[in-house]
Amino acid sequence: MSRLLQRLFGRLPIGWLQLTHKRGRFAAALAGVAFANVLVFVQLGIMNAMATATLKPYSFFTADIMISAGNANALSEGGNVARQWMLQALADPAVAAGMGLFVGNVPWDRTDGDITFTTFGIDPGRPDFVAAGLTDGFASLQVQGTAIIDRLARGLPRDEAAAIRPQSPLSFEAQDRTLTALTTFAGGGGFGGDGFMLVSDQTFLSLFPARGSAAPDHILLRLHPGADVPAAITRLRSLISDDSLRIRSYGDAAQEDLRYQQTQRPTGVIFGFGVLIGVLVGLVIVYQVLSADVADHLREYATFKAMGYGPRFFLGIVLEEALVLGLLGFLPGLVFGTAILTLMGAVTTLPLAMTPAMAATVFAGTVVFSVISGVIATRRLAAADPADLF
Repeated sequence: MSRLLQRLFGRLPIGWLQLTHKRGRFAAALAGVAFANVLVFVQLGIMNAMATATLKPYSFFTADIMISAGNANALSEGGNVARQWMLQALADPAVAAGMGLFVGNVPWDRTDGDITFTTFGIDPGRPDFVAAGLTDGFASLQVQGTAIIDRLARGLPRDEAAAIRPQSPLSFEAQDRTLTALTTFAGGGGFGGDGFMLVSDQTFLSLFPARGSAAPDHILLRLHPGADVPAAITRLRSLISDDSLRIRSYGDAAQEDLRYQQTQRPTGVIFGFGVLIGVLVGLVIVYQVLSADVADHLREYATFKAMGYGPRFFLGIVLEEALVLGLLGFLPGLVFGTAILTLMGAVTTLPLAMTPAMAATVFAGTVVFSVISGVIATRRLAAADPADLF
């Protein structure tokens, strides 16, 4: 390592030699940087999982425009929308079809643990509103009490889910009703529920008798091929007399939901602060190590200063130490962070995984906060007077 750094810097790697002179302190410093990296990795992983889980249900449906209540910040929140606005929207020449979407949580009481399905009630006669991967067995929803359940739901044994097919359906009790699952689809657990379930709108209303068919949670609209979505939204806002409704493109609705989850919901804010705390922990650890090292070698630095070496020389040494701590501390942090996210993903069934973007972001952040710590640590050295030290 010394030879490599000597070739890289074109001089004796003073910073590396000073760090490794006290191996115990060096190992502790690397462990501290690695811990800060692991903390950031875990928080970023959870935030990414939240983003994936938030956007996942939007991928179940195909629509161009979504009409929601004014307080509907998320797919499963907010008031209802009168179905009459869908009929009024169909008067626009660009609108080809519309469908009401019902959303609610349905608990399945099991002896080995309850499972909560985020349930979507849809018109079984409109397969054009569901994604291609969900059309298999979609016609079965026309039968009252049938369902398509999430085979990746948290708490559902994989062998039990794999056995579900039209020839061997699964019946279970939910909301004092008997539901029969004839097939499954790949959804995955989220933060609002353990998995997802699709039922017909009539089956949904039987599960929630207080709800009415005239007031779905959202209205999905499909436009004719080639239609201008922004222009259609503008016309719909003039056509529909209820100014409180949120009329957005389907993609914009998904992104607004994601921003709401990350910036306004307590969970997203807490995870964001977790990332900030991890960065601050790493900054403090690196600064403490570098500051202590500068204090230990202040006389040697003063000698160099008396010999005519300038601030850039000393800054280079401290930055060398900062980069060594950042780079070597990142590697074990990456290994342990990947292991922890993999384990958490297996236990919770959340989409937790290390991604190249996460690794690159944390690596760049590690280098940056190490350099910042090094710059701060050199301030004491710049103020040192050789005459006061001898």
